[in-house]
Amino acid sequence: MNSLYRTSCVARSGASAMALWLTASGAQAAIIEVHEGERIQDAVNQAAPGDEIRVYPGLYSETVYVDKDDITLRGVIEGDNWPHLDGNKQLNDAILYSGNGFSVEWFKITHYKGNAIMGQAGNNFSIRNNWVLDSGVYGIFPEFGENGLIENNILSGIEDAAIYVGMSDYIDVRNNQVFDSVAGIEIENSRHVLVEGNLTKNNTGGILVFITPGLPIKSSYDAIIRRNFVLDNNTPNFGIPGSLVSQIPAGSGIIVMSGDEVIIEDNVITGNNNAGIIITSQDFVTDIATDTGSDPNPDAVQISDNVMFNNGAAPEGEMKLLMLTMFSTTGPDILAYQGATAAERGSCISRRNAYRTHGVDDWADCDSPTIRATDAIAGLEPSDSTRALATKMLPEPAAPRVINDDASGAEIVYQGICAGCHAYNVRLIGPPTLAIQAQYGEDAGSIAAYIARPEKKRPDFPTMPPQDHLSEPMRQLVAEYMLALTN
Repeated sequence: MNSLYRTSCVARSGASAMALWLTASGAQAAIIEVHEGERIQDAVNQAAPGDEIRVYPGLYSETVYVDKDDITLRGVIEGDNWPHLDGNKQLNDAILYSGNGFSVEWFKITHYKGNAIMGQAGNNFSIRNNWVLDSGVYGIFPEFGENGLIENNILSGIEDAAIYVGMSDYIDVRNNQVFDSVAGIEIENSRHVLVEGNLTKNNTGGILVFITPGLPIKSSYDAIIRRNFVLDNNTPNFGIPGSLVSQIPAGSGIIVMSGDEVIIEDNVITGNNNAGIIITSQDFVTDIATDTGSDPNPDAVQISDNVMFNNGAAPEGEMKLLMLTMFSTTGPDILAYQGATAAERGSCISRRNAYRTHGVDDWADCDSPTIRATDAIAGLEPSDSTRALATKMLPEPAAPRVINDDASGAEIVYQGICAGCHAYNVRLIGPPTLAIQAQYGEDAGSIAAYIARPEKKRPDFPTMPPQDHLSEPMRQLVAEYMLALTN
């Protein structure tokens, strides 16, 4: 392919002016340029699968929705000047995508009320090198996606989770910096996830692996939390009152709540005033409704070769009460709390005597991570180490997710959008689905209309972001699906 560009089309119409450049070999892929004063959404509407949209420095105040496959949004940095999406505390979302093969990088995103970047069931995504500040409930939020990369982003000031991987599989979360948020990185009801090389500092909780009951995906397993810096996560919880994340105690480094097969390895965990690592069933963090489809206890957790010090200096809430029963005012490096009847469930710990621990006496000993210098030179690793594993992403792209205007498509849309805020019988950001069913009965039409242009009706819940990018028939189908849903 000839790498030279030629001008193929120039569209100039007032504020919507854009330059379209095609490769010299034809129309296989296009580069569409967007400059300040133009709309990014206009470029998306013009783009075809495979195209790249380059956004130049300037201020853009809009919501961008990408429902096409294989679209790249790439910011162009000129000196210290970025393309800057600003919601002015008026708009809910900066970038939404449901297309497969979506990539976004090099944007500054500030002052949105809902989400900075949200995936709505798109597979094979890449979210890299973005700067997200004070942008509402979730910073980066792929929901119900497969095979994705979240890398080299900086996020702060998020009311719920700065990076929130929801009901997704085969995801890498690498080399991000997250601070001054409620949850730094949250892996919820997701499988096959690598969280590596991140800095989580000055959040309420640093890294969380949860099973939230009442969601369509009932499990969370096979997560590796490796080589992260989990530092000073003592920010008072400023989450939306009543939400699940608002129950996280300040000073929590890593929390595994009900997640299975979680490996916590080679991290530096220090300065977290409540505890360094908490392994717990659902009843420790908050009193929430149960889900018969989910096991509330964490199984097969492995804690290996972490550097931990200065944790537990000022425990609070349940942790403080628990430690007082042990005549201590200091929290532990590691706490395993599974309820009075929970037995040891296949978990292990290495170098247990190096840490202040509670509740791990019945845990097995992991294979020692200590190896001889000659073995280290030869590149040998302990048998239980994950250090040779490079990624949890798939070797080939996942099958593209197809959303049809029928009941099967409505199920995907519900899982990719609605389940991010509504669990069946548990309060998340929005009211439980069960409460919505009680309110609306069989009136799906009213829900479909509300989805398009929601209004704040209850003071104890934030305003729902509009989903008017969905077609009217799809909104009706999703409303019908929601009203018929059982747990």
